[in-house]
Amino acid sequence: MSEIKETYVDYLGYKTYCKIVTPDNPDPAKKPLLVLHGGPGDCHNYLLTYAKLADRANRQVVFYDQIGCGKSAIPHQEDDFYTYDLWADEFYTVREALGLDDIHLFGNSWGGMLGMYCMMKDDAGVNSFVINSSPVRIQTWLDEANRLLKYMPQDMQEALAEAERTGNYETPEAKEAADEYYKRHVVGFYEKDYPQFVTDSFAGVGECYMVMQGASEFVVTGKMKDWDIREGVKSIKVPCMALSGTDDEGTPYTIKEGVDLIPGCEWALIQGAPHIANATHPDECLAAVEGFICKFD
Repeated sequence: MSEIKETYVDYLGYKTYCKIVTPDNPDPAKKPLLVLHGGPGDCHNYLLTYAKLADRANRQVVFYDQIGCGKSAIPHQEDDFYTYDLWADEFYTVREALGLDDIHLFGNSWGGMLGMYCMMKDDAGVNSFVINSSPVRIQTWLDEANRLLKYMPQDMQEALAEAERTGNYETPEAKEAADEYYKRHVVGFYEKDYPQFVTDSFAGVGECYMVMQGASEFVVTGKMKDWDIREGVKSIKVPCMALSGTDDEGTPYTIKEGVDLIPGCEWALIQGAPHIANATHPDECLAAVEGFICKFD
């Protein structure tokens, strides 16, 4: 069985929580995998299936809760505290503190966006990068989300449209519609059936989600509304693989936009998988990630 170590890294006067999963007999030829969660603000827990790579591949796997959520929660901050550079600088700070100077990188959703942003700034010591269902342009993501809504029952479409208009997503009708969308395209389960590690992650979401994203998956009212790194990703030199699902809210069209722009980017598309593909298709995700990163050890 792997050893799990929990520790904290000092950052901006706060503490960034880290979880380090080390196999009993680590293979010295296998570089650690550093995992970036989504949100911003969703916590690391929902990605814990990737900890199985420690036992399956004799590879160390490292998670952390980004500042502002989960076990890295902080007191209320003004909106201008939260920026892309806040989390990019934290990424480099965590790596330096934990000695992660020679790694593979994995990022889901916002985590992949953060990873791309960092790889455009300084890619030193990153040998490969798995970009799991992350857009290079937020408007493409939104256009596709609203296209997916059109396949839902008409009453659910109307309930979500009304929620967007009023800002009230707590009506029974809006909650039922959102639950249906999450079942189809995000988690793969209705809320009552969420695996515990997903429930734990959603329970720790911080205020940064509202600041950066907004009230829902269908409209971005926060700071990410202008996210567009289509030009920047053309400069990424780290070997990359996109990972996504056919039923993902990060639709194949959304992901292809990045695949076509990132030099040499590969793509693993998992049939039937939603956005949090590792919850519904763990073995396929583990095989895809290890199959890619092991080529760059």
